[in-house]
Amino acid sequence: MATTDAPPPMTGEDPAKSGSGPGSAGRSGPVPTVDTVDVAGASPVRHPLRWLSVLVLAVLAAQLTHFLVTNANFEWSTVGSYFGAQVIGQGIATTVELTVVAMLIGIVGGVLVAVGRMSENRVLSAVCGAYVWFFRGIPVLVQLVFWYNLSALLPRISFGVPFGPEFVSGQTNSLITPLLAAILGLGLNEAAYMAEIVRGGLLGVDPGQSEAAAALGMGRARILRRVVLPQAMRFIVPPTGSQVINMMKATSLVSVIALADLLYTVQSIYNRTFETIPLLIVACLWYLVMTSVLYVGQSFIERYYARGATRNAPQGFWDFAFFRRRAAGRAPVAGERDAGHEQEERTP
Repeated sequence: MATTDAPPPMTGEDPAKSGSGPGSAGRSGPVPTVDTVDVAGASPVRHPLRWLSVLVLAVLAAQLTHFLVTNANFEWSTVGSYFGAQVIGQGIATTVELTVVAMLIGIVGGVLVAVGRMSENRVLSAVCGAYVWFFRGIPVLVQLVFWYNLSALLPRISFGVPFGPEFVSGQTNSLITPLLAAILGLGLNEAAYMAEIVRGGLLGVDPGQSEAAAALGMGRARILRRVVLPQAMRFIVPPTGSQVINMMKATSLVSVIALADLLYTVQSIYNRTFETIPLLIVACLWYLVMTSVLYVGQSFIERYYARGATRNAPQGFWDFAFFRRRAAGRAPVAGERDAGHEQEERTP
């Protein structure tokens, strides 16, 4: 007797869900489903400590404002009268001049010392290393006082052939003026710090860049000038900007050798008028103005040398000023990538 296979019972259940249909080998049980989460009524995360910190800072700011306004010892009228005085402007000019000259000596000397430290000549490398060790190990104030009193060690300075005739000579007291002593003390000390900054920037460049340039027949000096230094600038510029700001503030140390910078000018005034606090406030305000200008310049220079060297979006000045986190560059989505590829294919 012929038999026929009976049709499967109609249970109303999807074979794909029950695991009995074709292609369900290796499955057991129903397929798990993902529950839908409704975020329409979700509440934001609370940050009570943030509000508490803001409240504490607001109270402190109110107390500081009340202290500045109600304390008559500040003598704000005296501060306003001396803030734009001509004698204060002369001290500011001396401070700016000293900062520029000392930083030029520091940057040029730092590049030369850094290249010497990285030289294959062991004697030159050791001498440059000793220079960095010596000037970084002695406080700037001690160096300034030493240069100012150099006449006690060398009453007379001469230039000529070593162990031979002298071409030019003169008394040390007339040659080493307070301005020259300040330039030597600040400039030579800054060269030691700039040497380490430049050396770190040079070491941050991929050695393959120098090897590729050498393979093209470029000399070592040209490789350093045309290949290595331009790429190292983005590592050198940020700390150099900080060094310029520090140099601007370090010029106040020259007041101990009677150089009429901003601080010495202020001191000479309040020694006569006994208005110490108002005059010191004038100096503080002018230092803040000058360093703020340098701060702005540093931000724009950093943006210029960071072009094409980072995958992040360029940072604006206000983000730089208020320490905001740099916005990350958005990666293209799949549709944008496909459109970009099509555009490249269409381009002849």
